Amino acid sequence: MSVTRVVVAIVSLAPLLVACGSQKNVPQTAAAAAATPAVPPAAAPATPPDAVTANGEFVSPVHSELASRVTGRVGRIVADVGDRVKKGQPLLELEKEYFELDVRRAEAELARADAAARDAARDLERKRALREKESVSSAMFERVESVAQQAQAARAAADSGLATARQRLADAVLVSPIDGVVAERRTDVGESLGTNTVTFVLVQTAPLRLRFRLPEDDLAAARVGGLVRAHVGAYPQEAFTGRIRAVVPAVDPATRAFLVEAEFPNTDGRLRPGLFARVEIPVTR
Repeated sequence: MSVTRVVVAIVSLAPLLVACGSQKNVPQTAAAAAATPAVPPAAAPATPPDAVTANGEFVSPVHSELASRVTGRVGRIVADVGDRVKKGQPLLELEKEYFELDVRRAEAELARADAAARDAARDLERKRALREKESVSSAMFERVESVAQQAQAARAAADSGLATARQRLADAVLVSPIDGVVAERRTDVGESLGTNTVTFVLVQTAPLRLRFRLPEDDLAAARVGGLVRAHVGAYPQEAFTGRIRAVVPAVDPATRAFLVEAEFPNTDGRLRPGLFARVEIPVTR
């Protein structure tokens, strides 16, 4: 091949090489960009309702220390520590022989007073009839009338005495004033009780209350009637549901927190006073 032909060939290939090299740096045309499928943006996850959290303690709304209303010696213990009791259920009985004797004596006194009152009333009626005929002096009638009044008063006193004796007999059986659990038993059979001797300590467990504190910034989240969830260590997989019953709006100047109290039905009795709980109050921010 001659030199002239080589030069011509190189010159002829030069435009093609330049075109191929320059195509690498040319931006995509609008048609090419439109042909490229667009990648949709990732969908934003739904924001779940937020929750205000705190730590609290379950407390009993009623803590009752029971003492006998009458003095006497314990004859029988009916309940013990840990027992669940109903309102009106017997807890202990005093020895009742003397109380029963008092009732019988009061019944006899009432019967005697009742008979005397009836006799005095009949005598008064007779004297009233004779006085209308002027067969009895006014002084005599007034004395008979006074005796009848005294007899009626004696009968009323005897009736009251019988009621008292019967009440003392009933009080010889100490009963629970609430539905709850026996937290303490402080007496035993044969022990003499005074009227101020505490015999049992009862705590109410249904409903149960949960007390906790929230920082002042969460005041708006705590509303009376609002939902509360509680988690306790004894049942780690469960959440117990209650409702806020009271919010103390006064903020403690030392902690900048306020007190909240929620109520839980606790119908199954699994929650107990003294349990600590992690509290959640669902809110939407």
